[in-house]
Amino acid sequence: MAKKDIHPPYFPKAQITCACGNKFVIGATKPEMYVEICEKCHPFYTGEEKLIDTAGRVEKFKTRSSKAVAPKPKKVRVKKA
Repeated sequence: MAKKDIHPPYFPKAQITCACGNKFVIGATKPEMYVEICEKCHPFYTGEEKLIDTAGRVEKFKTRSSKAVAPKPKKVRVKKA
């Protein structure tokens, strides 16, 4: 049995406003929304992507893992017949 009136209303011309000032229209379940980042100001789409040097992080991980104390192996008892 299908339930009636379970879906929110759909607004085909919802106004979206970005923090950078860009405005655009899409279909959504709210008549207007505010977003922090859009395709006009996102670093990936603008080409201003900053690459993080992970070499320092890898070295830090290796030094921490080498300093870590390895757990002692458990002794296994063998029953003599």
